[in-house]
Amino acid sequence: MPLYKTIQINPSIKVSIWKIEETEEALAAPITLTEYCAGRMLRMKSSLHRRGFLSIRHLMAVEGYVDQDLYYDDFGKPHLKDGKHISITHSNHFTGIIISDTLEVGIDIEMQREKILRIAHKFTPIEEYRTIANTEALIRKLTVVWGCKESLYKIYAEPGLSFLHHINIHDFDLADGETTGEILYEGKISQYDIKVLEFEGFTCVYAVKSS
Repeated sequence: MPLYKTIQINPSIKVSIWKIEETEEALAAPITLTEYCAGRMLRMKSSLHRRGFLSIRHLMAVEGYVDQDLYYDDFGKPHLKDGKHISITHSNHFTGIIISDTLEVGIDIEMQREKILRIAHKFTPIEEYRTIANTEALIRKLTVVWGCKESLYKIYAEPGLSFLHHINIHDFDLADGETTGEILYEGKISQYDIKVLEFEGFTCVYAVKSS
């Protein structure tokens, strides 16, 4: 079972990451999906996407949950029926979840790719990064910023929320492995603590709403 990494943030918040190495058949064998999730999986054209979908159910099983314990709201945000908070992510051959007893949480895994240089202006003021001359370091930092904003977006889950205009990530050094962020939307301000983890050319970001 390729449970890649677990991070116990505190007694009530845990991150679990899976590295997808199994066949779709092996992943599917022990899993029973709800009618809704089975329908979602049938519409997935990519085998890797389907394997990621199933591996997330394995991560849930490690924490004592089955697919029937999960539901999605009208915005597509996942929830657990016992009232705990969950966030889910999938990128290539890695998937991850974060589960919290009480605080709102978000997680995102991204592959570090040059593509992010072309789209950076859509989610962050790119002029703030002109002092970074090393392309690899710039890709890494922009990937962290994107992951931070994605994780906060998953927590807030409101239509109309803009990565560029409503979500602010405070500056950080890559060596720090952490930062903070905030959402300013419709007159409300929400604060978040954010951690960063890099492995095998991927960036994992997880955020917890400040208590």
